[in-house]
Order: sequence, then C-alpha cells, then structure tokens
Amino acid sequence: MNFKNNQDTILNGNIYKAILLISFPIIFNNLIQTLYNLVDGFWISKIGSLEFAATTFVWPVNFLFISIGMGISIAGTAILSQLLGADEKDDANKYASQLIMLCIATGTILMLFGVVFSRIIVKIMGVEGKMLYYGTLYLRLTFLDLPFMFYFFIFNAIMNSQGNSVVPTVLSGISAVINAILDPILIFNFNMGVSGAAIATIIAKVLLALACGIYLLKGKSIIQPNFKKFKFNKQIIEKSLKIAIPSAIGQSGSAIGFIFLNTFIVSYGTSTMAAYGMVNRITALISQPALGISTAIISIVGQNFGARNYKRATDSFKKSILLTSAIGIIGCVFLIWQRVRIINFFMQSKDSIDVINQGITYLVYISFSMPLMGIFSSFQGLFQGSGQTKYAMAMEISRLWFVRLPMILFFKYFTSFGSEAIWFSMSFSNLIICIYGYIIYKKRNWMNNLIR
Repeated sequence: MNFKNNQDTILNGNIYKAILLISFPIIFNNLIQTLYNLVDGFWISKIGSLEFAATTFVWPVNFLFISIGMGISIAGTAILSQLLGADEKDDANKYASQLIMLCIATGTILMLFGVVFSRIIVKIMGVEGKMLYYGTLYLRLTFLDLPFMFYFFIFNAIMNSQGNSVVPTVLSGISAVINAILDPILIFNFNMGVSGAAIATIIAKVLLALACGIYLLKGKSIIQPNFKKFKFNKQIIEKSLKIAIPSAIGQSGSAIGFIFLNTFIVSYGTSTMAAYGMVNRITALISQPALGISTAIISIVGQNFGARNYKRATDSFKKSILLTSAIGIIGCVFLIWQRVRIINFFMQSKDSIDVINQGITYLVYISFSMPLMGIFSSFQGLFQGSGQTKYAMAMEISRLWFVRLPMILFFKYFTSFGSEAIWFSMSFSNLIICIYGYIIYKKRNWMNNLIR
C-alpha cells in the first residue's frame, strides 16, 4: 500500500474518504487493544467475582501510569503530522527519534516505581484481605510491560501521523492472538490464576514491541528515526512536552479520578464493583469506532494545520461528529436490545446473580450516552490535532472531577438511590461535557497554532 497517497488524500481528497481510510485500521487496532482487557476479564471472571473485582479495582492505577505514555504519543501524532503537512520531513525524523527515546526512558522509570510501590498504592485505596492480595499481584505484574507499551504508543503515533494505520493494526492483531492463546493456558493449565492473565499480556506486549522495532529498522516508514550519536535535544523535548504534558495531565487526571471513583463504587459492595468493571469493558469495545475516528482526526487536523488549511481541518471535525453520532446511536440500540445476552456472555462466573442484575441496569444507563461519547471523542481529536491539548485536558478532567464525582457524592450522601445513582452520573456527565466542548469550539482559540 502506498501511504504517500494517504497523505495526499488527507490534504486534498474527499474528507469522508480520508477519515474512513485512516480510521478503519485504527478502529480495528483499538478493538484489538480492548480485547486484551476483555479476554483477560473473560478468563478471570471464570475464576470468581472476587478476583475479577480486584483486577477491575486496580485498573485505574495502571491507567494512571499508561496515561503518561499516551500523552507523549498524542503529542507525537500532532507534531509529526503537522511537520509532514508542512513537508518538513527532516524535522519529523528528528522529532521521532527524540520521542522514541523519551517514551522508553519514561516507561522504564514508571515501571520501576510501580513495581516497588504496588502494595502501598492498593492499600491506600482502602482494601484489605484477598482483594488487597489479588489487586497487588495483578497490578505489580502489569507494570512490567510499561516500557514495551510506551514504545508501541510512539510507534503508533509515527505511523498514524503519516496515514499508515495498517501496520500497527496488523502487529497488534498478532499480539492479541498470542495473548488470547496464552491466557487460558497460563491461568488454568499452569494453574497461575490472576497472575497468568498478566503474564500472558506481558509476553504479547514484548513481542509486539520487538516487531515494531524491526519494522522501523527495515526503513519502510516515511518517517525514519536515526539513533546514531543520539543525544536528547532540549529544544525538541521542551516543545514536545509543551503539547504532551496537558494531554498526559488530562489522561492521568482522569485516571486519578477513576481511582477515587472506584473507592466509592467498592463501598457499595463487590457485586457493584464487578458489574461496573464488566460493563466498562463492554462499552469500551462498542465505542472503539468513535475513538478510531477521533484518532484519525488528530492526523487529518494536524496535517492540514501544517499545510495551513484551517478550513479543511474544521470541515473534517464536523464530518467526524456526524459519523460518530450515527455510530453511537446504532451502538445504543444494539446494547439495549441485547443487554441480557451480552452481560450473561461476558460475566462467566454465576456465583453472584446480583452482579448480573446490576450489570444489566448499568448497561442500559450508559447505552443512552453512546452518541455523546462519540461527540466527546471528536472534540478531543480536534483539540489534540491542532496542538491545543490544554482544551482536551480541560474536557477530560472536568468530566470526571467537576461533574461525575460530585454527582456521585451528592447521590451517595444525600439520597437513597443506591448504585443506580452511579450509573446515572456516569451517563449524564457525558452530556454536560459535550456542551462544554461546544463552548470551547465556538470561541475558536484552538485555532492558534502552537507547533509551527
């Protein structure tokens, strides 16, 4: 496939074609990444509700660390796509080299920190006994794949910035198959339980990182990193961090918020925690098309910003809104229609009927906000692609800290609605934050180009 033609389509071709051309492989890639969690959750749920609830409980902590790598990756996509749009390939090569080394170094430092302090972190979150044991075990093992995951993030950014979303998808697909094969073998055949699921993912991620490195070394990418006599470039790192830090703060602020959210949810009982975790995994799978389109928008907006074609960048965003809204409505109808079958399929352990019942209720509530989640993702793609990640950060943090958490706290302490208050707050917060995103969009401050 000629990915130079993809770049021509991004800058000059039909906008819908450009969005779909880039987003389809990204959607598939995102589905594959989500399958990592779903496959782990599927097999862990067969062990028991307690083990499943424990892995769900510590997920935001892992995401907190991952969010830093995601922030650098988003900055990488924005910067590299704008440089390619401006036909500054040499600068793109330099930035790619710096970003790769920055990701690997950051991932390694965070891995070491996480492994050492896993138990302390989980204990601070307020759990004891078996929940503490399983949560610590799973969290500590998941930290081991951070350097490899961070490397894949930046590889993905390099590929997406040039319109090549196929290669990361193929490599992720192979990695996901390896993970799916290893999960039941390590969990049950080798009797490793929860740790088997984490180790399967580590092996798959290591092999994925190695495959990405081999692809870049073969010189098939438009962007060619060069590590001969490598030294960190202060100017490039500072400019990258200026864009990466707001994005990382937005992601990590959301992750910290989910840590607090989990402490409130677990107070309603293990059944509520397990239902919450399973439905989030399901909706994450259904929302991948919208997330894929928003990721494509980062590249399309970025390249058109680099070419100073701001009208086309705006038109791309508007069309992404139409696409994500339509997909969200279809997803909403499907989830509500098949809610009982979906929950019963993914929650394999039947040791608590309350988990099933609460999962069905939550799925109904969150389904109604599926179109809003797509709109939210489109706003994120616009602000990130333009380099104005501070607005994406504001939306990410505000949704959780200023809308969702206060609502949950109010319902918990001043009403008797029970766990349904959580489900309502999760859904309603998406509406509020989309209104906020529209206000930012109309002010047009996001059109100030930070990168060039």
